[in-house]
Amino acid sequence: MKAMTKLWIGLAILVILSPVGLVLPEQFKAGAAWGEWSPEEVKELVGYIPAGLNRLSNIWHALLPDYSLPGQESAPIHALSVSYILSAIVGVAIVVGLTLLLGKLLAKDEQSDSA
Repeated sequence: MKAMTKLWIGLAILVILSPVGLVLPEQFKAGAAWGEWSPEEVKELVGYIPAGLNRLSNIWHALLPDYSLPGQESAPIHALSVSYILSAIVGVAIVVGLTLLLGKLLAKDEQSDSA
């Protein structure tokens, strides 16, 4: 089996397993997934909001907030699992697209440098 095929199979497995990040915290009543805390959740956990987090928390807004489709934030877990998988597919598509584009740009620069 080619290395690229193994890569795509591994990526597909990770996409399919992405709802685990939703299901496990729900099962163990752990709250938000590790590292995905809002500034308010950080304050509750450590007692204060770090200055950098407070300053930068409003700069980035996710394409699919909470990894769900608009209006689906309070949907049941099985419906949110589909949204998690769609979110993973969108993320993979963006990363692959940017990687291919960057690769073409770098290859083009390399060809023009060697000519």
